[in-house]
Amino acid sequence: MIKIYVEKQNDQINKIRIHGHAKYDDYGRDIVCAAVSATVITTINGILSLSKTIDYVENKDEVIINVIKKDDITNKLLNNMLLMLSELEKDYPKNVKIN
Repeated sequence: MIKIYVEKQNDQINKIRIHGHAKYDDYGRDIVCAAVSATVITTINGILSLSKTIDYVENKDEVIINVIKKDDITNKLLNNMLLMLSELEKDYPKNVKIN
């Protein structure tokens, strides 16, 4: 299961940690993993193309996004990412969980 942890303060996102594997299908054929990865990496790249308000660490089993400078656009893009991930959670509750 992919688990997503969100840390907020005053309705501003401070940190997002995405950990695990969906295990919906075999490696390389897992549409849930692919959807989560595409959503997260597209959001990270979009934010970094506009400003350096985040940094991130990508390991084998997780991605950690740290907000280093809060601004409205970054927060909106991260909230949009979480909205997209929550739709995946609704469609695949055994594979994606947002805490």
